[in-house]
Amino acid sequence: MRIDGIGEFAARDARDAAEWARVAAFCARHGQAAFSRDPHFGGHVTGSAFVLSPDGASVLLTHHAKLDRWLQLGGHCDGIADVAFVALKEAYEESGLSRIRLLSDAVFDVDIHEIPARGVEPAHLHYDLRYLMQAEAGEIAASAESHVLAWVPLSDLSRYTQAESVLRMARRLAGQGLSEGKNASVTP
Repeated sequence: MRIDGIGEFAARDARDAAEWARVAAFCARHGQAAFSRDPHFGGHVTGSAFVLSPDGASVLLTHHAKLDRWLQLGGHCDGIADVAFVALKEAYEESGLSRIRLLSDAVFDVDIHEIPARGVEPAHLHYDLRYLMQAEAGEIAASAESHVLAWVPLSDLSRYTQAESVLRMARRLAGQGLSEGKNASVTP
């Protein structure tokens, strides 16, 4: 099933199918507002980038300044209903890289997670759509949103993070034969 502004996603298991159904229902219920940053709808759509190194052996992670955890790059749509574009834009803004290639227009992974209340913002959900990308040129440089960036070998990922959502994306890569230095050409 295709969702306007998001694209298609090939569910690999029951968890995937359930998450995709939740995203579809949220977008159908809220329309364009689902892509806003307003947490008062109970959440909003966000876009993330799982950026592979040029050789496909590592992934670019940020040590997120606010969350104090290693995560993939990404952020809010801020009203833009083109989540692949948002994920790519966030990858550029947060990485310092000068050329990044979107490996597929299809969603690579879906993760719905709660963001705790902060200040006047109530707790809400991020309907996070992740896209697979590959760095092609440039040197990494952390933005103000990061303590530091690192190219983390996929084989060492669990030393940096225990976040299931990040580890799941690495397992997806391994299942497609794209990790450990293999050519990162993908079909969803």
